Amino acid sequence: MSFVNVVAQKLRVFRESAGLGGTELLDNQVHLEAAIQWLKHAQDMTPDDGVSQTYLVRSHRWAPSYPETTGYIIPTFYDYWKLSGDSDCRDRARRMTDWECDIQLPDGGVLAGALGDSDQPTIFNTGQVLFGWVRAFQEEGNECYREAAAKAANWLCDVQDDDGCWRRFGSPLTTRNINLYNTRSAWGLAEVHRITEEKRFFDAAVQNLEWALAQQQDNGWFPHNCLQDDTQPFVHTIAYAMRGFLEIGDYAKREDLLAAAVKVGDAVLQALPENGALPGRFDAKWQPTVRWSCLTGNAQIAINWGRLYQITGESRFRDAVPRINRFTKSTQKLKGIQNELGGIKGSHPINGGYHPWQYPNWAAKFFADALMIEMALEDKP
Repeated sequence: MSFVNVVAQKLRVFRESAGLGGTELLDNQVHLEAAIQWLKHAQDMTPDDGVSQTYLVRSHRWAPSYPETTGYIIPTFYDYWKLSGDSDCRDRARRMTDWECDIQLPDGGVLAGALGDSDQPTIFNTGQVLFGWVRAFQEEGNECYREAAAKAANWLCDVQDDDGCWRRFGSPLTTRNINLYNTRSAWGLAEVHRITEEKRFFDAAVQNLEWALAQQQDNGWFPHNCLQDDTQPFVHTIAYAMRGFLEIGDYAKREDLLAAAVKVGDAVLQALPENGALPGRFDAKWQPTVRWSCLTGNAQIAINWGRLYQITGESRFRDAVPRINRFTKSTQKLKGIQNELGGIKGSHPINGGYHPWQYPNWAAKFFADALMIEMALEDKP
């Protein structure tokens, strides 16, 4: 790396750490369109119809397509099509869905990592692609999509342990054997139940949540819930776990599961600074352990608070959504080089501990979802 590049990177970290040069906050629609355009660009940067896993700032290159997150970008593109009338988003969502069908493994699972990282299926990636197949079936009526979803759901049920936990087929990208945030994979099973009415899928989803509920501490904190360090999970994985509880709690009409989500929502809300810059990791006492912010987690928590307001009517959750979104909006570049324009970094500052010096595609996806839910709450309080 040249001396000039080293200096430029250090200057960028200094400016971001000092809160200098943030983006002027504009209407949510402007920030949303920028995020969608970045996701389209990330798809165009691959040789197939998947979406590039991430843009690597230091090497100026795009990673291969990522089956997991391409799967849940599909609903985001359908949502934006419905909101804006952008038919290109619908076409891209169909192409992504067909690509997911093409690369699905014979047993029904979905590959771990980005293309080329592994030839094995993994629980979490499979659970996330379910959202794409389900939504595409609902929008297009293509029976192939429902069949792919059911095949993947059956594989998840087949490899689930008797107590509802998944201990096999973990991601090679994590050092943990048990991933409690697979509650979000269980939510995927519930979504497949929605379009198939296959009781096996519903029962497996609820069983996983019951196992996870038994792990929750009295203050709402979850063990076994990080990609790297279970003592201080990322807000990203905290939000993953929380979403499974609130969505299956709502779908199954289980107040105990919803109450578990509310505990997490309140704990994170109490830690939210006035400026919305939520710390990126928390320990078992809900004390922040880092100063940088996990922007992906910020967006996910905003979505979760919005959903909790829609389900419970508790206004404290609704009021927190624009506060945390404003901070994330301030980190989104609306001017500059195309590869960063409209994207969302892994961390702020960019050298923070979650995907440093990267623009992961799921950060932009969740940010778009967070803006759309804020706009929905404004339209229909």
